[in-house]
Amino acid sequence: MSSPAGESPPPEPFDEKDFYLEEFRGRSVLLALAPAVTGADLGALAGAVADLVRNDTRVLLWWPAAERRLLAALRRSRALPRPRKDRRLPVPVVHLDAAGPASPCVLAVPAAASFPRDAAELAVGLRVPKLVLVDAQGGLDVGARRLSFVDENLLDTLLRQGEAEWSGLGERRALLVEVRAALAGGVEAVNLCAPAGVAEELFTYVGSGTLFTQGDYCHVAPLALDDFAQAERLHERGRREGVLKPRTPEEVAELLASSFGATICGRHLAGVAGLLTAPYATEHAAEIVGLYTITRFKGEGIGERLVSRLLADAESRGLDYVFACAVDGRAQQFFERLGFERVSAATVPAAKWVGYDRRRRARVAVFRRRLPVAAAAARA
Repeated sequence: MSSPAGESPPPEPFDEKDFYLEEFRGRSVLLALAPAVTGADLGALAGAVADLVRNDTRVLLWWPAAERRLLAALRRSRALPRPRKDRRLPVPVVHLDAAGPASPCVLAVPAAASFPRDAAELAVGLRVPKLVLVDAQGGLDVGARRLSFVDENLLDTLLRQGEAEWSGLGERRALLVEVRAALAGGVEAVNLCAPAGVAEELFTYVGSGTLFTQGDYCHVAPLALDDFAQAERLHERGRREGVLKPRTPEEVAELLASSFGATICGRHLAGVAGLLTAPYATEHAAEIVGLYTITRFKGEGIGERLVSRLLADAESRGLDYVFACAVDGRAQQFFERLGFERVSAATVPAAKWVGYDRRRRARVAVFRRRLPVAAAAARA
């Protein structure tokens, strides 16, 4: 929500798929298919597996059926090499001292195997951080609303007596019990989706199903050096969407140095926001800048947590007030909901508007929130 206009965004295009693939690189993923989906079109699933394999992700496929159809789909997607002239099927060999298999490892299990219990127990036993349950019904729907994200607290609520049934999820209670067991056993995250939506679920911010995570899903802290690349990509996406203003590389560096990140599952950066103070030191004020959360977690409280942390930081510095500027209508409603008062542009420091693009200034809305110490002094 700040900075001189006229600068172009970084030349390298933002690719959210690459953003996710970075999280999977060098890690293990277990994809378990329900028996009911083994006869479905496997093209999308195989394509997602091929992307993971090329990404140096260790892929285990739990397959409760004759594996011929699956192997054929994997070969078509180039997740597996073509069979040799002797027509023998390729069999991945995993060496414990290797960086990882060059092909996915197919775990052919009896058709009578229990889904998802046996798959969840395998994920716990192998200490796999990511379990993907591929089910014909896809993610969880409550009425007309998709539950795209469920942490352990919400999962416990759903599993209280009668709660799943009241929410219309009674027939999926057994599945939810196994998801909770997997998380309790050490699996970091479980995805639930339909076979056609695997790639969208794993590689996009919107997702196609439901993501389950351990414990308190969100941790807010100052950005660490290793977070900067992810944070810069989030800012680039926000600028391309028109939510955030273009910034020069120097301004981006300054912003990152003053930013906090909301991290999901201890690894995935789901939102960022900065608290800019240096230009407004004489006015004892600060500006919330670069606030952006990824689509999947909008409505899950990520933005509120970030702003609460920024307000606490500003209060600890003894500042009088914090302000923010927003063009996007949803962002404006967000600040109003958090108790910010809409004010005129003249109410905030003049330094804010030095070099500011006139066209954008005509559209921007300014919001201010006094901090407790300043508010108490004003009432005295």
